[in-house]
Amino acid sequence: MGYINHHILMQSFLVGCINMEQRKFDSIEERIDFIEFRQQLLFDNDNLSRLLFEYQITENEYRRIMDYMDSLRNKIDNGEKIYSSVFEDEIYKIVPSHYGDYYFCEYIARAFWESGRWEEVFPALYKDSPKYRYLFSGDS
Repeated sequence: MGYINHHILMQSFLVGCINMEQRKFDSIEERIDFIEFRQQLLFDNDNLSRLLFEYQITENEYRRIMDYMDSLRNKIDNGEKIYSSVFEDEIYKIVPSHYGDYYFCEYIARAFWESGRWEEVFPALYKDSPKYRYLFSGDS
């Protein structure tokens, strides 16, 4: 990784640390865990980790999102239909700091899809949406 990219990542990390005032921690251990998780996200440096970093998602929230994605996969495997509105409501319960931010919900589902994780969930939720139809039309 070049100096510029490394510098930008470190700058993002420092800005993220400064902006952590939005997050409230019950203990210094929670704050350290949050910082360490964010540091790992910087090292991972993929679309999903950058998304989690930008939205200040905690490791616990991330684990709960993954558990929810597993439950959606199970529903799909059982032939059940899943709905974007229900998905978004459940994500808001997991990450209340982003309540009402449906873009975040879309981005998280898409990031998992693009990284090959829970790849059946994003299309099940959004393939009929005019916004994302082009991704599934075969014309891209």
